[in-house]
Amino acid sequence: MKRVIDLIVSVSILILLSPILIVTAIMVRLKLGAPILFTQQRPGLHGKPFNLYKFRTMSNLLDSKGQLLSDELRLTSFGKLLRKYSLDEFPQLINVIRGEMSLVGPRPFLMEYLPLYSKEQMARHNVKPGITGWAQVNGRNTLTWEEKFKMDVWYVENHNLLLDLKILMKTAIKVLKKEGISQQGQVTMEKFTGSNEVM
Repeated sequence: MKRVIDLIVSVSILILLSPILIVTAIMVRLKLGAPILFTQQRPGLHGKPFNLYKFRTMSNLLDSKGQLLSDELRLTSFGKLLRKYSLDEFPQLINVIRGEMSLVGPRPFLMEYLPLYSKEQMARHNVKPGITGWAQVNGRNTLTWEEKFKMDVWYVENHNLLLDLKILMKTAIKVLKKEGISQQGQVTMEKFTGSNEVM
């Protein structure tokens, strides 16, 4: 049932919002250049890697050594607008249709974090990652890493259809209110470096 809902909702959204998504893609091309999509390998179900898609929100500006500048310096005003309304997230519907993600589940973080997880934290990969999740509707990027992991594991242990519907409705409200987009003092979320906290 979860997979059927994922497919129906994802295809419906892509069709209904196709004019907005086409305009967004054109604007990304004009404002930030090619490529239009940001692609990055992320861990999926059981940690299996897949390529996650988003609309680009950052420039490719380099420093004098040829290294990418910090996220804060590369995040453009246009990129901030995309993030403000979560428009950058919509290409992940392609990941949902392909079966790599679900509409609801723990957010897929970076591959480099996998070795840093405790056994309890690794449980977040016992379900498919999601575009939105329990942590996203309860603080998003304003949460600490430990709080996020606890909420992710709680979702894995308690997920059901009604909970998913509740999360989707709360997500819509969060997006409209533009809450929890960034962590205080950060443009997104500080990097995870591991935790000794026992969950």
